[in-house]
Amino acid sequence: MQDTLKKVDIDILNTMQRDGRISNAKLANQVSLSETPCWRRLKKLEEEGYIQNYQANLDRRKLGFGVMAFVQLTYTEHDAQTTADFEAVIINSENVLCCHNTTGEADFLLQVVAKDLDDYSLFVEQVLRKLPGISAIRSNISLRELKSSSRLPLT
Repeated sequence: MQDTLKKVDIDILNTMQRDGRISNAKLANQVSLSETPCWRRLKKLEEEGYIQNYQANLDRRKLGFGVMAFVQLTYTEHDAQTTADFEAVIINSENVLCCHNTTGEADFLLQVVAKDLDDYSLFVEQVLRKLPGISAIRSNISLRELKSSSRLPLT
């Protein structure tokens, strides 16, 4: 964490992680500030990139996405064009929630959602297997989600 953040900034960030729709008046009350200084601090945190965006957390199952898969991809080619092509496909794939370049046996770890196993199979066949330079695709299907959060442990 940056040294420039004060305790009140951390309190604002923690509160916003819990409730991104909180009114400025309630936020100010919770962090013991008056409304105008609270609003200014929040705007500054946004401008400095501590708060990247606001979104609603949706229930994937209620929306018909019953499969969550963690996919390890191993590449044989690591040239600039293959990497650029891969990144373009992944960035534009709505099924891919998250992608990390990793250490270990696999080069990339993807978090993928699909409506069902047939939909996931179609994604693997039509998207992943068509990527050039892939030598291995390993999928792990989530049987049960114990915890899902994007909240950072701020102190």
